[in-house]
Amino acid sequence: MHGDELPGQPNGAGAGIGAAGDIEPPDGTGTGDGIGAGDDIGPGDGIVVIGATTLARRVCAALGEGGHPVDHLAAPDDQDLRRALAGRPAHVAVLVGDDLSALRYALAVRHVSGTVRIVATVFDRTVAQQLQSLLRRCVTVSPADILAPTLAGLCAEPGDPGDAGEPLVPRAPGAPSTPGILAVWPDGDGALAVRRHEEGLVETAWRPSPGARRRALLGRLRGQLQPHDADARLLLIGLLGIATVLALDWLWLVVAFHKPASTAFLEAARVVAGVGPAAPHEGHPVYEVISGIAMLVTVGFTAVLTAGIVDRLFGPRLVGVLGPRVLPRSGHVIVVGLGQVGLRLCQTLRQLGVPVIGVEREPAAPNLRLARSMGIPVVLAHGEDREVLARLGLARAHALAAVGSEDLDNIAVAVAAHGVAPDIRVVLRAGEDEAIAETRSLLPLGHTRDITRTSAAYVTAHLTGTVPRRVVADTDCDYVDLPGSGLTPWPVPARDDCGHITGGHATGGRTTGGHAAVPRSGDPAQASGGSRNCSMASSR
Repeated sequence: MHGDELPGQPNGAGAGIGAAGDIEPPDGTGTGDGIGAGDDIGPGDGIVVIGATTLARRVCAALGEGGHPVDHLAAPDDQDLRRALAGRPAHVAVLVGDDLSALRYALAVRHVSGTVRIVATVFDRTVAQQLQSLLRRCVTVSPADILAPTLAGLCAEPGDPGDAGEPLVPRAPGAPSTPGILAVWPDGDGALAVRRHEEGLVETAWRPSPGARRRALLGRLRGQLQPHDADARLLLIGLLGIATVLALDWLWLVVAFHKPASTAFLEAARVVAGVGPAAPHEGHPVYEVISGIAMLVTVGFTAVLTAGIVDRLFGPRLVGVLGPRVLPRSGHVIVVGLGQVGLRLCQTLRQLGVPVIGVEREPAAPNLRLARSMGIPVVLAHGEDREVLARLGLARAHALAAVGSEDLDNIAVAVAAHGVAPDIRVVLRAGEDEAIAETRSLLPLGHTRDITRTSAAYVTAHLTGTVPRRVVADTDCDYVDLPGSGLTPWPVPARDDCGHITGGHATGGRTTGGHAAVPRSGDPAQASGGSRNCSMASSR
């Protein structure tokens, strides 16, 4: 269950929200000479959307409902770009499925027009940095970085409301409890969280509860010297077997024969090495027989140790036997799917001090190398396998996050998780599959967040003249952090698809919206025109 697009070094777009007026974009985005808060555009200013992805279609639908003329191109060539840019649009949104295509289109757009503002979805940090350094007035957006703080908040919140010191919002029978924390992200030496409050949403300092910290510490300690994979098991068996023979032989020589410790160690080492005792022990046939048996047994332990060492040297070594990369046994979060979203989530949780285990089914997944370099233990297995989940200690885990790129796979993982541990907190990534675009239907399975809807809110805010600092996703809507306004409910388009792209082909992609305008930089909550609005206000 891997990946979203191309591999990339996480860029930690969970940069903290400062006080109102601190208008620094999160690390996951770059503005270059990009859009400023005063660069508002009004209805009638054209926007070109490039891409046939679900995100591109949702952004186009939102812009159309807001009254902005949109030229939607599925996979344009150079001539198509020249024709589209001949109308001097205000913005170009490059919302394609991989980073190299985004880089190519952004460069082509800038070659044709040196002034149009570009917003491009890019996962890879290197590609994003190159775009920002090469192209002025270009904004790079990473959907993985946008959603990671929200997913981390759902995973890091204690499953026991008493641990949090704050009751959860009451739930309907049969539905998962509504979390009090919507998002959490590292901020310097600590962490910040967005919480529900009677007066709306508030930002507060966050730290794990004492109970959660205790379970996490015990889980790490219990994971030491408990190998999960076969090569580590062979290595440990061989090493412990040889060490046991050495210790028992040394102890016998010291206690029974009253030999000095150093002499006893030399003789025991000769037995382990298979060259026999240093000197015959006449009158002690029992020791001589046992020494011979020990030498034969040691040959077997040596073979097992050698096999384990060879496997560790030439294998991926995704899980450690001792140290920080061991599998935690309690108080941990299991993240299934190590694409860009899964990798960013693991990184964020580790920065928050939450133990994490990654599960990936593809041995050649590009992010495995990055996960290993970050010290994240990863198990190669199918996350929907109940035996695998039980072996990873799901019943003692803090939460499970199914964040693969396929919605149906994530649903299968959630069902399997509830079969193993019915009370486990399950967090699902959704929004990629057109067949289940209505993510609220997944509520019985766990806490679901629509990555496409959240990314569309962030991109649309950029295209309509604001510089959002982040988006906090809720079940039914998103809250966009706007300069001077704080976390503001962002209207959800009445339609999930613009209708211009069918099966990856354009069907006549120019739209002139006739609905109410998309809100401008001051007050997105005023938009209507059939949009679904959040009902909760925010405070800082």
